[in-house]
Amino acid sequence: MMTFDKEQFKDALTRRLKRQYGKDSTQTSKHDLFDAVSATALDVIMPNWMETRRQYTNKPTRQVYYLSAEFLMGRALSNNLINMGIKDAVAEVLKDLDIDYNMIEDEEPDAGLGNGGLGRLAACFLDSLATLDYPGHGYGIRYEYGMFEQHIENGYQVEYPDCWLKFRDPWEIKRSDLAVSVVFGGHISVRRDDTGREHFAIDGGEVVTATPFDMPIIGFDTKTVNTLRLWQASSPNGFDLQLFNNMEYSRAVERQTSAENISRVLYPNDSGPSGKALRLKQQYFFTSASLQDLVRNYVNTYGPDFSQFADLHVIQLNDTHPVVAIPELMRILMDNHGLSWEDAWDVVTKTFAYTNHTILAEALEKWPIDIFQGLLPRIYQIVEEINRRFLISLRERYPGDYEKHDRMSIIGHGMIRMAWLAIHGSFSVNGVAALHTEILKSHELRDWAEFYPEKFNNKTNGVTQRRWLLSANPALANFITEKIGHGWEKDLSQLRKLEAFADDPEAQQKFLDIKRADKQKLAQYLKVTQNEFLDPDSIFDMQIKRLHEYKRQLLNVLHIMYLYNRILEEPNFNPPPRTYIFGAKAASGYRRAKTIIKLINTVAERINNDRRVKGKLRVVFVENYRVSMAEKLFPASDVSEQISTAGKEASGTSNMKFMLNGALTLGTMDGANIEIVEEAGRENAFIFGLTSDEILKIEHEHSYNPQKYLDRNPQLAKVMNQLIDGTYDPTCQLFKEIYDSLVYGVEGQRPDVYYVLADFDAYVAAQEKVAEEYQDRNNWARKAILNIARSGKFSSDRTIEDYVRDIWKLEKLVF
Repeated sequence: MMTFDKEQFKDALTRRLKRQYGKDSTQTSKHDLFDAVSATALDVIMPNWMETRRQYTNKPTRQVYYLSAEFLMGRALSNNLINMGIKDAVAEVLKDLDIDYNMIEDEEPDAGLGNGGLGRLAACFLDSLATLDYPGHGYGIRYEYGMFEQHIENGYQVEYPDCWLKFRDPWEIKRSDLAVSVVFGGHISVRRDDTGREHFAIDGGEVVTATPFDMPIIGFDTKTVNTLRLWQASSPNGFDLQLFNNMEYSRAVERQTSAENISRVLYPNDSGPSGKALRLKQQYFFTSASLQDLVRNYVNTYGPDFSQFADLHVIQLNDTHPVVAIPELMRILMDNHGLSWEDAWDVVTKTFAYTNHTILAEALEKWPIDIFQGLLPRIYQIVEEINRRFLISLRERYPGDYEKHDRMSIIGHGMIRMAWLAIHGSFSVNGVAALHTEILKSHELRDWAEFYPEKFNNKTNGVTQRRWLLSANPALANFITEKIGHGWEKDLSQLRKLEAFADDPEAQQKFLDIKRADKQKLAQYLKVTQNEFLDPDSIFDMQIKRLHEYKRQLLNVLHIMYLYNRILEEPNFNPPPRTYIFGAKAASGYRRAKTIIKLINTVAERINNDRRVKGKLRVVFVENYRVSMAEKLFPASDVSEQISTAGKEASGTSNMKFMLNGALTLGTMDGANIEIVEEAGRENAFIFGLTSDEILKIEHEHSYNPQKYLDRNPQLAKVMNQLIDGTYDPTCQLFKEIYDSLVYGVEGQRPDVYYVLADFDAYVAAQEKVAEEYQDRNNWARKAILNIARSGKFSSDRTIEDYVRDIWKLEKLVF
């Protein structure tokens, strides 16, 4: 860890308060204190950040650039101080000034740069790259208002702006000197030179300025500080003074407003053409800016010879959002630097690698040609040429197989298929869990796996133990260190040593004490923030993740309704007290998901106000689920709900965070659950439901009939009828779409697409097993300790080492 002078830090903090705010520590506000402490800490790490950049400049080496539409970073202060090894020392400095560190920490808003697992994975990867001393950086968008701040009003999700930048972010540095221009629309002009070669340019397009803001990514117990560069959009000539003087005030700033909208909100509603256009603009904006940045740096060092570009750069495309980077790099190399098509394509296909994050066919991104061509005419022209040449190779490989040609064409049926473009233009294609990768190769991407077998590989996801254990759960982290010593912070496989204490009654009791204290902390927090009253001695059963039908929060809430009915109707039914906790945001345009949120909150209101089940059953929907909230939830969890339909979840990472914090998995054999069970042992989890192979068989045979599950289980039938009989909604209409989607099918879909009713009985049985086993507290603790001890595989450090070995081929930075 770095040397740290407490007196020097105190002096610097005091001077900053005076200089920046004209106050001392007794007069300043909480936020001013947070800002000053963060800025002073940034000064401490600045020499390492500058030295890291200097090393990359002086000793050119292969570097990875992670392009992602989101980076769910969470709060920076504590994580950065922990990685720097100075959190306790800074807390002591503040204590000397009569300042509570925890109060300062709570002043920091979550950075509004991401939403779900995709963005949190990107954040974990950056942490691991720096900690392992690898040259790896992130590129994304500096969203002004995040996705949204979720409020629950009358049980409904209501979206408000996430004003995380209301004050400045003390962890970022604006780099106006490195701004670039990105062009949309316009028309293509072509000229031929004396050799007959064509030169393309865009005339009359909308020019948008991309200004970078840099955030430090600090490695744990190392000098390496990498960079996350985020782009903000503005217009270079966005204010028309003549229009303003003519009192046409709105028109005077139209161009500025249009440009700024690009970096305003993460995942704007794209249910209409204007929303789709804005999303495409966002994707092209940050990929073009990032590539211009990389190429500029390369040319400044090596000149116009691009023969070494692919040796020094590997660009990882995090899902399909940044895939437009493939034709964009072709454009930059050909139009700006004069490379031939063949030379440019050779560079591109040796530079890009693609991570697929979905099995759902509908989630494989496609763009309507009219929108794409209108916004990006030159890029569309390049995609057409990529596809033309690709189709030639397809016809040579599969002569006469016109159906395959049509299926694999990058442009088809009026759409541009971005996943197809990603696979064709990348040298590596990876899934994110063993089952996910196998399903991609054998089903969703089978044509491509046959055509490019050498490209496909698996990289099971991971999470950083620094954030999700060391920072989020210090009591458990200290317990682990007391038992096995340090070292696990950078090598999570060392947790295996904890197995020796799984049968130790003293260790079991210590673990249970820590868990109960964390549950009390969460209960106190929710009492203050949401007026919720939780019993720390009840089972804390949690499903916290993005709200999507395939994740089956609906199965969870239907079981709660079933449990509620049984408690009321069966005097001898006396299960252990349970608290069901949900945390989830639904996409703003995802109507059915938002209706499920309303159902959860309606059921919660009924149960929580029914004195007949008081002390037995409680349901809580945590408002505005985010990283800082997750850091309170994971440590307090007993049961980890990972109940997605088998074969639908690519990986999941909440399952790993739960496991690391000693929660037992209740789940299907889906995504990374399979590997979690392999590590932890099936006897230390609660597995239920149809397997992916069984579901494929049902779908192949078209044999699914949800009515048979209702006929054979009257209690399930009753729960379903309660959706539409006035029990929870006097109009009988509010949840009718949910009922119809499960029983009859809606909007052209077959009924119960995600097999909620088929898995209901098995889920009930698994929940009953949870209730039974929770009674034996020592045995439960034993299972939890074994889960922690066997979670080493699921560190993002291991994932990064896998990427480095098989795809990126990086060398560690040596100071």
